[in-house]
This record gives sequence, structure tokens and C-alpha cells, in this order.
Amino acid sequence: QVQLVESGGGLVQAGGSLRLSCAASGSLFAVNVMGWYRQAPGKQRELVATMSSVGGTRSYLESVKGRFTISRDNAKNTVYLQMNSLKPEDTAVYYCYVENHDLGKGKYDYWGQGTQVTVSS
Repeated sequence: QVQLVESGGGLVQAGGSLRLSCAASGSLFAVNVMGWYRQAPGKQRELVATMSSVGGTRSYLESVKGRFTISRDNAKNTVYLQMNSLKPEDTAVYYCYVENHDLGKGKYDYWGQGTQVTVSS
């Protein structure tokens, strides 16, 4: 069982920045993927960014490449999303997630409660 606690959402003007944080507690296995997804009103939920615990491989939604940076501190079981050059189109509820790999048994997914990011024109 994994619990996720998010922080950092808010209201910013276009062109501004926010940093989201998500701390995981519980049985976080050595092999896992942490990241963020978002859902805007009337739109499909989309994966924004991920980062693996082993190797530090990053992935990004095409529309945020060059503007968002995902990072993680494995010692603190915390993942961050630095969001720069924010656009109104980035307005959404952002959710932290972890894909927990119980080797030889299976994968288990967990999500945070969500934090609202609103970007004004």
C-alpha cells in the first residue's frame, strides 16, 4: 500500500511557473515509476511526465517538452514537476501517480488526490 501527498498547485498568470511536489509513503518498492497526469474539463486524462527509479529515464507529453521538468529524490520518495512558461491550456487537475513493481508478482498503481493548476491569460 502506497499513499501519496501532493502540494504546489495554484493560480498563476500565463508565462509563470509552478512546482508540484508529491511524497510517497508506505511500501514503495525499489523498482517503480513515479509521475504526473492531468485532466482538464471536457478533455481526456493525459499522462504528463514520468521518471523511473532505476536509471532515471524520463518521458514527457509532447506539448510540455521544453517547458516542464520532472525530477525525483529517491531517498525521500518524492517526485517533482517544475512547470515553466505555463499556458492557459495547461489548466487542469494534476495527479501524482506511482507504478509500484513487486518483482515476480505484479505491478500496482496508486494516485494522489489531485491538485488544481489554473493558468490565467
